[in-house]
Amino acid sequence: MRIVIVGGVAAGMSAASRAMRQNPEADVVVYERGEYISYGACGLPYVLGGDVDSFGDLIARTPDQMRARGIGVRLRHEVTGVDAGASTITVVDHASGRSAVEPYDKLLIATGVSAIRPDWAQTELGGVHVLRDIPDGQAIEASLQKAKRAVIVGGGYIGLELAETLHCRGLSVVVVEKGPEVAGRMLDRDYQRRVRAELEGNGVEIRCGTTVESLTGKGGHVTGVQTDHGLIRADVVIVAVGVRPNVGLARAAGARIGKTGAVAVNIRQETSVEGVYSAGDNTESTHRVTRRRVHIPLGLTANRMGRVAGVNMAGGDATFPGVVGSSIFKTFALGAARTGLTQSEADALGLKAVSVDVSSTDHAGYYATAKPIYVRLTAERVTGRLLGAQLVCNNHESVKRVDVIAALLHGRGKVQDLFEMDLSYAPPFSGVWDVLLVAADRLSREIGKKQE
Repeated sequence: MRIVIVGGVAAGMSAASRAMRQNPEADVVVYERGEYISYGACGLPYVLGGDVDSFGDLIARTPDQMRARGIGVRLRHEVTGVDAGASTITVVDHASGRSAVEPYDKLLIATGVSAIRPDWAQTELGGVHVLRDIPDGQAIEASLQKAKRAVIVGGGYIGLELAETLHCRGLSVVVVEKGPEVAGRMLDRDYQRRVRAELEGNGVEIRCGTTVESLTGKGGHVTGVQTDHGLIRADVVIVAVGVRPNVGLARAAGARIGKTGAVAVNIRQETSVEGVYSAGDNTESTHRVTRRRVHIPLGLTANRMGRVAGVNMAGGDATFPGVVGSSIFKTFALGAARTGLTQSEADALGLKAVSVDVSSTDHAGYYATAKPIYVRLTAERVTGRLLGAQLVCNNHESVKRVDVIAALLHGRGKVQDLFEMDLSYAPPFSGVWDVLLVAADRLSREIGKKQE
């Protein structure tokens, strides 16, 4: 059996490893158009910020390590075509420039996503970057050596993490966001404002409701960002406005593309084309709260999808149960996390949802390092089924308790289930009544009011 995997990193290499374990006799080959097959892309901002020593520290597995496991690795080999009828792919070797047609029995398309570059960012000016992979990070590092002023376009995860990174390196930082607030796709408005306050309190300038129109340059290098509210001087510009799933190969193979714009698959990661699978950031998943198809490209999701695809391609039986949209980030001392649905998302879906906001301390109130923590808990009005939660705290590690809610969402738990949970307690970690329990109690009473 010849198993061909297009794309390395999270989904591709997880699939290769699991396929080899499932069927040691299989011929497993990974084609990767870049030079790295297995690394922690989420750590890129932290290398730039000095929390991680080097980009090399992000590498989890080298090609030689994977080859030692019996997995064929072809670096700088780009798959440019798929003939599903003939079960073949067309591969270009960028080192030699030659192309070849290769057969497969099972094919995994794990082509990930590409950073969106608006028209104004389609430029040859130096100092204009996106951050998706190690070469991107190395290019940004080179640009930062002489930079004093940075503009980050986009107030999502990457933009906010980089705002802290560049500010701590001594740069003047401006974040430009087209929407009304930063963290717009992650949190409800009140919690977005807390994130913005943390950034501004640390000296990062935030310009929301601002649209970039063009870039200015001199001598082949960027000098500024022209917006509808005026010019912002810049020595380096980071474009972080979102990502787009790479579905060209899947479409060429005849696979169905979902309404999200990502590849549609079943619970076995099979596409609509026999023998062709898809996994990772280019692939849809099912939201366990709404039962709708979603595209939420995150590292753990990609790894899980890849494992499932690998088992099934090698003759086993595995399924991917879906996601609840759990995510977390920090900027300066503040941590923010969410899982499930926000109130605004629930409203947009027409769900009868109710939320409560609770503020407390992340440790016992009398404990020296206690910090304020804010929680929004959301549930269905009639059934009491939990729909989601948002947490913000000035001790960023404390928002990791969002995982308690994520676990309940996977089991379609109710508010009462949360309130009855036996959560651990000691003063350095929480109050005797953890903020999640307080929120559950208050939400239960709110639901009771709504039903009276």
